Amino acid sequence: MRTMVFHIGRERYALPLASVLRVLPVARLKALPGAPHFVPGLLDLHGEAIPVIDLSRLAGTPPDAVRYDTRILLVEIIAAGRRRPLGLKAERVIGVAALDGELADAGVASAPWLGQVAPGADGMLQLLDPERLLAPEVEALLFGAGP
Repeated sequence: MRTMVFHIGRERYALPLASVLRVLPVARLKALPGAPHFVPGLLDLHGEAIPVIDLSRLAGTPPDAVRYDTRILLVEIIAAGRRRPLGLKAERVIGVAALDGELADAGVASAPWLGQVAPGADGMLQLLDPERLLAPEVEALLFGAGP
């Protein structure tokens, strides 16, 4: 499986490459009053307002300063009954890597968006499941009610 690898704090994580629509530079975001602390705001992408999740804040890790390799990974999730774009602010995006070995289950009940892990020469790499990032109440706040 090919993945997009990045950091949350000092640890390496990955998204399945098939779930990444675009990799965008960090841009100015419009603040969302009342949003959870891990939602820094909305990204204006060609006139479309796309909510952005800061993965470091979601994980409870203080975010690094924005670096040259901080990116917004654009994914699609099913929210409010249809496919919607969601931006994921990721620190120190390394690039694409192939996972060839056996994946082990390592889900964490308090963070259902964390998935399987793969051992590697550079240490453990844990997959994120974009479909499980948002709790129902956050999904409703960002995307409204279903159809």
